[in-house]
Amino acid sequence: MEFDNPNKFSELNAVIAVDTPGIVQKHGNVSNQEYLLQGSIFDKSVEVLLHRLRGLCDNMDVGPESFHDHEVSFLLMSVTATSGPPVTFRVRRAVDDPSSAWQLRYLGNPEFGDKTRPTAVRSILDIACGSDIVEFLKELGCRREFDFVSKGFIFRKGRIKIVVGKFYRYDSTKNPAELEPVTGAHYVEMSVVAPSGQDTIGNDMRLMADQLKPLITLDKVDFNRR
Repeated sequence: MEFDNPNKFSELNAVIAVDTPGIVQKHGNVSNQEYLLQGSIFDKSVEVLLHRLRGLCDNMDVGPESFHDHEVSFLLMSVTATSGPPVTFRVRRAVDDPSSAWQLRYLGNPEFGDKTRPTAVRSILDIACGSDIVEFLKELGCRREFDFVSKGFIFRKGRIKIVVGKFYRYDSTKNPAELEPVTGAHYVEMSVVAPSGQDTIGNDMRLMADQLKPLITLDKVDFNRR
């Protein structure tokens, strides 16, 4: 499936290309690079990990943030086969609060670098949007890939964010409490969103990740690798 209107494709590229030098020079440093480490832990061990994070992270007197989101993944194919890889968009909204705003997230393709690079790095952009965003993306030519529900907690240590969550299969006919989990494990993501060029952030993340061993090993994960 290809985008059927090259003009609209160009307009959308202009919106998401905030990491180009021209945009950065015009608006100053833009926090559009996500430094990322990922891993997973079996459900039976997740409480031990949560207890460990409560001891390591900030503001635990009020507890971690919780989330319960319905998320939709869209794929936007390039105009031609030589225009580069497809563009991924994620649209999400809180399950427990139907009146909350939808969030549109653009995700670039991760760069892993060599073994000396401590984290994966990808471009990222989050935008609040209206309730018609799903239909808008369809009209632009985006293909709806899949839906899922994620539920869990967010911890913070300085500017480092750690997400511990679980994926559930989306079914609009079922109550959220009745949804089937995708696996018997929780996913864990450690990330920092910052302007490009701040690769020293990865070293801080590695030090934090080392404090979670041997409960979990967080690393650069290439899901496209076969």
